[in-house]
Amino acid sequence: MEKINFATTINAPREKVWKVLWDEASYRDWTSVFTEGSYAKTDNWKEGSKVLFLSPDGDGMVSKVASNKPNKFMSFEHLGVVKNGVEDKESESVKGWAGAKENYTLTEENGKTKLVVDLESTDEFKDYFIKTFPVALEKVKELAEKN
Repeated sequence: MEKINFATTINAPREKVWKVLWDEASYRDWTSVFTEGSYAKTDNWKEGSKVLFLSPDGDGMVSKVASNKPNKFMSFEHLGVVKNGVEDKESESVKGWAGAKENYTLTEENGKTKLVVDLESTDEFKDYFIKTFPVALEKVKELAEKN
């Protein structure tokens, strides 16, 4: 797997950016860039808890919150896929990328927030992420900079 990094500077405090990233309504809004109607089933993003990142048809990824430091850092470890309501953490296709991390780091300077996302990707999805993540971060920025 290869690490890919994305960053943006947002004219808003970290707390507001954090809220945009992880509150249900705004999460659905910015992640619609990846899949229209996508959502997360989570136990309030608690560290160590399971998260399902799902499309409207209920397929997606099963992950866990590896770290949650409010307003500073969120890390996910991707464990497998969900297909037709069934979690798969064991198949050969999953083993090629299981354990991949996706990290969100927020730092504040002079009232602005730098949001850095780094993730591990297989070659299969690298181009997709390179094309899509900047659009998603632009959406986060737009939502956070609204009054």
